[in-house]
Formats: sequence, C-alpha cells, structure tokens
Amino acid sequence: MISNFRLHTLGLSLLIGVAAVPAAHAQASISSAGSGSTEDRVTTLERISNAQSQLLQQLQQQLNDTQSDIDALRGEIQQNSYQLNQVVERQKQLYQQIDTLSSSGAAASATSSASSDNSQQASTTDQSASDAAGQVGTQTGDMNKDYNAAVDLVLKQNKPDEAMAALQAWVKKYPDSTYQPNANYWLGQLYYNKGQKDNAAYYFATVVKKYPKSPKSAEALLKIGTIMKDKNQLDKAKSVWQQVIQLYPNTPSAKVAQKALAE
Repeated sequence: MISNFRLHTLGLSLLIGVAAVPAAHAQASISSAGSGSTEDRVTTLERISNAQSQLLQQLQQQLNDTQSDIDALRGEIQQNSYQLNQVVERQKQLYQQIDTLSSSGAAASATSSASSDNSQQASTTDQSASDAAGQVGTQTGDMNKDYNAAVDLVLKQNKPDEAMAALQAWVKKYPDSTYQPNANYWLGQLYYNKGQKDNAAYYFATVVKKYPKSPKSAEALLKIGTIMKDKNQLDKAKSVWQQVIQLYPNTPSAKVAQKALAE
C-alpha cells in the first residue's frame, strides 16, 4: 500500500512537470494565435483548451487515487492499534490473575536439594490427588483441553483443591507436554498457598531441575528461597537467592533476590 502511495506521488510530480510544458506551449500558441485568420485562431485556442482539460482530468484522477491510498493506510493503522491494545489488555488481565494467587509480594522458588528432601512426601500426596482427579472429571484425553480445564478451576471457579487434583493427573498423563513447567509451577503455588511448603518446594524444584530453560525456572528457584526463609533456614535461603542472581541475571526474579539478600 505504501509503495502505491509513493508511485502515485511520483506520478503526480511527473504530471505537474509535464503540465508545465503544454502550458508554456499554450502561452506561446496563444501569443502566435494573433496571426492568421479568425477561424485558425479559434481552432488553435480550442485545441489548447482541450489539452489543458485532459491534463486537469488526469491530475484530478491522480489526486483521487492518492487520497484513497491515504484513507486505506489510515484504516490499517487504526485496526493495528486496536489489536495491539487488545493484546496489552489481555496480558494485563493474565498478570492480575496470577498475582492474586501469590500470598506474598516476593516470588519464591525451589532447589534440587528441596526436591530430594520432600519428594517422598510429595509423591504420597501426588497419588492421593491423582485418585481424587478421577472424581473431578476434567480428563478428556485432549492435552490442551485438560490443562485449560485444570487452570480454570483456579482462575475462574476458585476451586484450588480440585485444581491440584486435576493438575496432578495431568502431569502424569502428559509428561512430554511443553506445559509441564507451568503445570508444576501451578502445583507449587497452590501447595504454597495452602501452607504445605514441603510439597510446594518439591514442585518448584521440579521446574528448576527438569526445565531450567523455562521462563518459570527463575521464578521457581526464587520461590524456594522464600520457603527456606519461612522455615527459618536463612543460610539456605541466601544460597538459593544467590543462585537466582547467578543463573538468571537481569531478570525480575534476580532483582527480587537481590532485594531479599539486602534485607
């Protein structure tokens, strides 16, 4: 569309330049039209007038085409702006929903040591939650639908216990899904909100250990530092926060870890 606009602009410039030649010729013709018979002079003036009329029509058409291109560009810009605003608004809503699940302003995460310390307890809870998932009825066999249904139990229905059961079953049923880091992080957060911090640490540690390149990994590692602090294991908490800064520099989680260490 922009290329058409430039072509029309170039064409308009050329037409204006071309118009200057017939105009100058017309002036010369008018000047020379004083000689000869009256009929010859009238014929010459009519020819000049017709040429100028055709030129004006061409110029007007070029102007109309240019204005159409401008209107189309303006419409595209307005549409793109609206779509961008929609994306930004949706992202803002998602952040607000996630923030409501946090029981504190600082993010926390899990470490490998926490995973080994609490794996047995989490495994027992995992089995009971998986059994309960059969009663929830969220398993349809479709990976994406099952995941969305489990998350909706938290975000839309405010049923954290059923959400944990559904997520437990989902994690076992779809071990190769790219949503595994998110699902484990959700489980860690839900257990943390319930005060079951050992189980929470296990799932946060799972994110860090199995999916270190996931965007959730830095948040999960930060979370375990908070759990260590809650358990009054300050040396472990400091060690975890230092790992966050070292492994995930220049991230929001690293900034939170630096603040926690400073405190």
